[in-house]
Amino acid sequence: MSTIEAGNHGSIGADVRNRRTFAIIAHPDAGKTTLTENLLLMGGAIHLAGQVKARGDSRRARSDFMKIEQERGISVSSAVMTFEYEGITCNLLDTPGHEDFSEDTYRTLTAADSAIMVIDAAKGIEAQTLKLFEVCRLRDVPIITFINKIDRESMSPFDLMDEIATKLALDTAPMVWPAGAGGLLKGIFDPEHDRFVPYDRAGEGMEATSLSGSEIANYMSAEELAMFREEMEIAREGSPAFDLESYRAGHLTPVYFGSALRKLGVRELLDAVKRFAPMPRPQPSSKRLVQPDEPKVSGFVFKVQANMDANHRDRIAFMRICSGRFKRGMRMRVSGSGKTIGVHNPTLFFAQDRELVDEAVAGDIIGIPNHGTIRVGDTLTEGEDLTFTGIPNFAPEILQRIRLDDPMKAKHMRRALESLAEEGVTQVFKPQLGANWIIGVVGRLQLEVLAARIETEYEIKVGFENAPFETARWVSAEDPAELKRFVDAHRGNMADDRDGAPVFLAKSNWELGYTAEKWPHVLFSATRERSPAAA
Repeated sequence: MSTIEAGNHGSIGADVRNRRTFAIIAHPDAGKTTLTENLLLMGGAIHLAGQVKARGDSRRARSDFMKIEQERGISVSSAVMTFEYEGITCNLLDTPGHEDFSEDTYRTLTAADSAIMVIDAAKGIEAQTLKLFEVCRLRDVPIITFINKIDRESMSPFDLMDEIATKLALDTAPMVWPAGAGGLLKGIFDPEHDRFVPYDRAGEGMEATSLSGSEIANYMSAEELAMFREEMEIAREGSPAFDLESYRAGHLTPVYFGSALRKLGVRELLDAVKRFAPMPRPQPSSKRLVQPDEPKVSGFVFKVQANMDANHRDRIAFMRICSGRFKRGMRMRVSGSGKTIGVHNPTLFFAQDRELVDEAVAGDIIGIPNHGTIRVGDTLTEGEDLTFTGIPNFAPEILQRIRLDDPMKAKHMRRALESLAEEGVTQVFKPQLGANWIIGVVGRLQLEVLAARIETEYEIKVGFENAPFETARWVSAEDPAELKRFVDAHRGNMADDRDGAPVFLAKSNWELGYTAEKWPHVLFSATRERSPAAA
């Protein structure tokens, strides 16, 4: 029986109000994976952070299940983890930390109602943090900030908050304040609840114990205490008070200081998600805004992951439920094909672990096993003909030809490429002239992941070589005859994407600009909606 089952009693609205669906965004090495593990630990989803008992005693991140992730210590796929915390069902979306996977991250953020932004206290706001924040801003995603690694030498708390305010144009409201820093760290103080959490340098593996505020004097000298109180007063007077409406509108971020590794400040952060993070929000569709408490079930697929279990050629579609109460066995209409399918084995995920789910409501993320019938961008409904919007493909920044070591496996390679393109690992373009497929990726690491997965999952060795093109744009025109004239005139530059949509491949940015100037009635797009309604 699933932990998220609400039973047959109570309204959808009551269950929806108890959902928190959030993502964690961070620059690589800011401590996102460690924080994720300790949030799960506090939610009772795991018993020892980093431990996978089913795989022996190898210590690694539970949410990083692909071989390349284990070898390189990074997250390159978005995992979904569900756990309960004090009566609240949390759906945690663990986004890729590496900048080469920004497209997968963007699609994952479409399924989140809020985000935790993790910042390294020594480095401040880094490039990838900035990029991911901009994605959140595009969708008005509210952000809670966790400034991590305060047990190491770091920037001052004031400088860190100033940087958030200036670089991100966000008001900052400090919710807990560090007592000391680096080697002199004594703990953190929560002024709202008059609660002090001492820092135990030897306490890794134990959750911090909170004390009453008056006991802070037992951990600091009189001089340190006076300095701390002065800093705390300056911080509170110089910052706006926390305002729930301003936070949910994306104008203000509550700031928490701590150390994910030492579990310091993690419970306070999780409490903030429970208290402040929004319940599932209305979702935009091609026809109307869909409210989460509507009785009819609807949802969209933001990710497809193949071969999560190496023993089975499985394919799981991750669906964010947007409205209604989903029940196992329900028949759902798939927008991409118009067909109706029965969802008999919906699953909840915790990395490699799966659990059959009988019931779920808006805000929940369920996995639907399928054999290629469901794709990223598809909308599933109880019958209504609508499509959720805002899930795009992005123009690739790197175009490569794929080289096959064994030409006899060409048909298998095509199947592998199409499968990985469905997941969003790569984009695949079929030139209208010539037989060589061209793949498009955002960053170099995606090529490594692509080659590793094709070899591991399909037993095909591939290499890459430069394509004669530098950039790609989807082309369209109001007048179909004008588009046909353009395609006929540039046959050597034209390709079709996985949906058969025309793509112009340019040898340089100059050629792209020149061609666009010569054809003013043709639209050259750097993004294209994955949903069929916008295709």
